Amino acid sequence: MESELKDLTPKPESDDRPLLKPDPKTNPESKHQDVGPSLSIEEMELEYAAYVRRDVYGTMGLGELPWAEKLLLGVALVFLVPIRVVAATAILVNYYVICRVCTAFLAPNMEDGQEDYAHMGGWRRAVIVQSGRFLSRLMLFVFGFYWISETSRGNDEVDEQLNNETSSSDQSEELELAGAIISNHVSYLDILYHMSSSFPSFVAKRSVAKLPLVGLISKCLGCVYVQRELKSSDFKGVSGIVNERIREAHQNRFAPRMMLFPEGTTTNGDYLLPFKTGAFLAKAPVLPVILRYPYQRFSPAWDTISGVRHVILLLCQFVNYIEVTRLPVYHPSEQEKEDPKLYAENVRQLMAHKGNLILSDIGLAEKRVYHAALNGNIRMPTVLHQKDD
Repeated sequence: MESELKDLTPKPESDDRPLLKPDPKTNPESKHQDVGPSLSIEEMELEYAAYVRRDVYGTMGLGELPWAEKLLLGVALVFLVPIRVVAATAILVNYYVICRVCTAFLAPNMEDGQEDYAHMGGWRRAVIVQSGRFLSRLMLFVFGFYWISETSRGNDEVDEQLNNETSSSDQSEELELAGAIISNHVSYLDILYHMSSSFPSFVAKRSVAKLPLVGLISKCLGCVYVQRELKSSDFKGVSGIVNERIREAHQNRFAPRMMLFPEGTTTNGDYLLPFKTGAFLAKAPVLPVILRYPYQRFSPAWDTISGVRHVILLLCQFVNYIEVTRLPVYHPSEQEKEDPKLYAENVRQLMAHKGNLILSDIGLAEKRVYHAALNGNIRMPTVLHQKDD
C-alpha cells in the first residue's frame, strides 16, 4: 500500500509527489548524480532488477506482442472483461450493503483520530468478517484465481499442503499467537488474498476512508489511516497506533489483526526489499506469509506498469495463479526485541530463504528513479543508497 511506502509514520508533503524528477534538495533520503550518458536498458535492468517486468507484455506492459497474443486480448476484451467487471462490481456493491446494514445506528470507534468499526463485537462483526472473507475469495475467483495453492512450511523443512478453501485449526491457532501478519508485497491483489484468508486491518491513506463504497469497507476492516493534518501533542502517530494494535492483537484473540507490508512498495515478486522496522517495534510475534504469482503470459505483479493497464490486462487473462507459503509464527528473542532492525532483518532473511526470494538492497527511492527513467522524465542517474527505518 502507498501508505506504507516510507514507513508507518507520516512524512513531509513532498513525499506525495508522483514519480517525477527527484530533487536532492527536497528528497534527503537518496542522492542522485548524473554520470554522463544514460544507462542502457540492460544496465537499468541489472540496477533495478526487483522492478523489471519479464512477462510477454514487457516493460511497463508496452512491449510488442505476437499476433496470437493480440488475438487472445481482443477476444478477452470483447467477451471476458465485461463479465468480470459486472461481477466484480456486483460483489463490491453487495459487500458495501452488508457493511452498511451491520453498521447501521452504530458510531465508529474514533480513538486516536481514527475511524473504524473493527472493534465492535457480536453478530455484526461475525457477519462482516465471514461475508468479507467469502466475497474476497469470490472476487479473486472472478479475476481468474480459480485455485490458490497454500503451503505451510515449518522449521523442519517438511511442507504440508493445506486445503485451498478452508483454514485449518493449526492455522487459526498460529494466527491467534501473532500480533501481526507480515507479507511480501507484489500487487494490490495481495490485499484481496489476505482479506479472504484472515480479514486483517491494513495501513491506508486517509483519503481511502472517503472513497465511495471502499471507504466504509476499509473502516469495517479497521484500517489505520495515515493522517498528516493532526499535529497535537497527544496524537500518537500512525506508528504508535499500529504498535498498540499489534500488542492488542497479540494479547486478545478477538482483536483485529494487523497486516503489514514492511518492504514499503511492490516488486516483481522475485525479490525481497529491505524491511522497515515499524512492524517490529511492538516486540510481538509475527506471522510471515510469502506470496508468489506464477504466470505464463501476464505477470500480476504491479511493478512498472500503470494501474489502469494492469487491471485491464489482468482481467484479460483467462486463468491467474497465486501460491502462498505460510511460515510458523516468529517469536523474537530478547536481543531482537531490543533491536527492531535485527528483528526485521532476521524475519526478512527467513522469508527469503523459505520463499526462494532474492534479497535486494534497493527501495522506493530507486523505484521512483527507475519509473521516471522509463517514462523519459530524467536522465538515468546513479543512486547512492541511504537506508532509512
